Amino acid sequence: MKLKSHFAIGAWSLVATACIRQWMHTLDYRVAFADSSVDPVDPNYQGAKIYVFWHENILLPLYLRGNSNISMLLSRHDDANILDRVARMMGYGVVRGSTFKGGSVALRLLTERASHENLTITPDGPRGPRRRLAAGCIFLSSTLGIPIVLMGVGYERPWRLSTWDRFAIPKPWSRARGVVSRAISIPPDLNREGIEWHRSGVERLLVHLSDDAEAWATQGGRREGDRLVHKQPAKNARAAAALPAAEGVLLESELIRANVEPHDQSHQRPAA
Repeated sequence: MKLKSHFAIGAWSLVATACIRQWMHTLDYRVAFADSSVDPVDPNYQGAKIYVFWHENILLPLYLRGNSNISMLLSRHDDANILDRVARMMGYGVVRGSTFKGGSVALRLLTERASHENLTITPDGPRGPRRRLAAGCIFLSSTLGIPIVLMGVGYERPWRLSTWDRFAIPKPWSRARGVVSRAISIPPDLNREGIEWHRSGVERLLVHLSDDAEAWATQGGRREGDRLVHKQPAKNARAAAALPAAEGVLLESELIRANVEPHDQSHQRPAA
């Protein structure tokens, strides 16, 4: 929604935040973690992460993990003005900009925050194409030396808007499910071929996790190691994020663990 009046943006943001809190409160949340320590509310969480999920599924993390020492990267486009306010009201920090186009200021701010905060990106936003991963999160992870965590999200037969991302609105009292990867380390100093290899692999993995979460939400049932999750602030996330993190796994290892082909013929792993 393109609103430029500060009053209108503020009013709509208040309404949107109240609706999200009441609506999302009705859902049944379960998450299958490959490693639960990537969750900032987990007692074993340590070291900053970059959380990555598709734009269409922003409602779940926005609701569940506010006040968890996470800053969200949003575009400078007017379309993100309300989301900026809503994210702040839900307990997120916000950085406006891009990791590539005119993004020097955003990159500097993200670098500063990464010393003591988690970051989150919707890599197909703000205008798509849907579920097409832009290379910004790969570049950012490689540059800052922070691992990325992929979050597949699914709802039980949600309503979908006729927007570019087919934005998902879960039905009240329905199932919401998450399938979350281990922390994945992106090597430093990647060349163009290396960035594209990792971009393609992360995209395929995030599509797989999202499809898996959607199937689980639709079918119901339990999974090995899954757990019930609630809206919960992270009490020690700021101090824990400033600590050195354990080294993440390689992308190829996580692709194999998730039963996703580690590469295809068009994107062979570049030579070291």
